[in-house]
Amino acid sequence: MTSFIAVDWGTSNRRAFRIDDGHVAAVERDGRGAASVKSDDFAGEVAGIRDRLGDLPMLLAGMVGSTIGWHTVSYVAAPAGLAEIATALHRIDDRTAIVPGLSYRDGLHADVMRGEEVQLLGAVAAGLVPADALLCQPGTHCKWATIERGAITRFTTAMTGELFALLRTHGILASQLGHPVEPGPAFREGVSEGAKRDLAASLFAIRARGVLGLADDAHAASFASGLLIGADTAARIERGTTVHILADPALGALYADAIDALGGISHHIDSQAAFVAGITRIQDLAA
Repeated sequence: MTSFIAVDWGTSNRRAFRIDDGHVAAVERDGRGAASVKSDDFAGEVAGIRDRLGDLPMLLAGMVGSTIGWHTVSYVAAPAGLAEIATALHRIDDRTAIVPGLSYRDGLHADVMRGEEVQLLGAVAAGLVPADALLCQPGTHCKWATIERGAITRFTTAMTGELFALLRTHGILASQLGHPVEPGPAFREGVSEGAKRDLAASLFAIRARGVLGLADDAHAASFASGLLIGADTAARIERGTTVHILADPALGALYADAIDALGGISHHIDSQAAFVAGITRIQDLAA
């Protein structure tokens, strides 16, 4: 192993790691996501990261390889593992490369991911999850990935977080959803309702319950979050299904609550450790 820089470059945020012999030696986080960088400014951004973290080889993962990023990089089709991803790196120069991301098709269903594949497959590489597993990566767009023999064979993206954000800022429910989302009875009630998967009707019921005084609006956001996460989760698991969750503690706890309430078994995984393991393995394979 050698030293290199790994960048997890999302739409809104960015994390850069200096990795020495598989261990994080330095890290920086900022709001310079791909959407905030002009196409002709990426080279300067990369040079700035090297100025701060070291003049080292660099792997860039995430939205930096999308249509809003530095270069549009073709996806690797699932099923795929870290070896297939390493083979398909998009080389900017002899010391800088972009990780390609994954695509999946099943009939009319199509899906894509950029950046999440590094964490998902990294969790396997680090021994944090078995080689055959169901992984959930919550967020604005929640990823559910099936891992078989260490490769992602299929995956689904649900716009759960984005839908919640839209409901909170637009439409008839916005005035009721201003309170924080908290685990507890209201959230679990929402999970149970969401498992019915009649979202359009269940969402309007939040409005009706408030108007009729049947529920306190202080709990409406928790109920609505449970409703969306419950519908998302119920569509993916059966009773007894084990799910490995890669998320920050707060969001991960909500998904774990929903999974457990619906009869599944949840395990929380360190997403940063998974990313570091995945990107390090890609660097080693590509060397």
